[in-house]
Amino acid sequence: MVVGDDSPEILALFRGEANLVEMAAKQLLRRVGSAVPLEDLRSFGQEGLLRAARTFDLTRGVPFRRWANVRIKGAMIDGLRTWGNLPRRLYRELQGIEAGDRMLEAYDEDDSGSQAVTPEAADARLTTYLAGIATATAVATMAGDSSAEEDTPEERLGNAEFLARVRSIVAMLPERERALVERHYFEGQTMDDAAASLGLSKSWGSRLHARAIEAICRELRQTGDL
Repeated sequence: MVVGDDSPEILALFRGEANLVEMAAKQLLRRVGSAVPLEDLRSFGQEGLLRAARTFDLTRGVPFRRWANVRIKGAMIDGLRTWGNLPRRLYRELQGIEAGDRMLEAYDEDDSGSQAVTPEAADARLTTYLAGIATATAVATMAGDSSAEEDTPEERLGNAEFLARVRSIVAMLPERERALVERHYFEGQTMDDAAASLGLSKSWGSRLHARAIEAICRELRQTGDL
């Protein structure tokens, strides 16, 4: 990580929100347990904060703090993946956190171009957002490995049934949304790679992913699976 060569504007953003790294590291540590050294999470997070400062675009309408928070956690998760010896439960937990953050990022982009809305509409939109984040987290947590050795037989059965229901819903999605979800969640491609393989920009891939997850969420809630 090189800081001294960056512009004063980038350095001001980086130093002004340094506390986000500590907050995100402790939050993530509570989710994944003591197997992860806090100092390593801090190091990964600082890299993410610096990247956030370098890529921040004020014209997007998204506050820097929200922009940085997602990228700090993303950098921590990417850093942990390089270890290669994570317990499967921990790896699934990381997948879930990342998927939820990706939905939040897509919603931030949508909100950046939105005009003021009524309190009722804002409440309805928040409900939709929270349900979408929860759905993405659940699908990602289970899709990577629905039969980890640490799971009880009941958990394995529940996970398998949930994923079977998700797969049946995904099969009914529009073609590009279906392919994006299948390649990312079930074939192990990163979201960026899955979007690129379909000729989609990162931004458009994020929007299609959010649209697909919302469709999955609606179906799961109608059948009582979520």
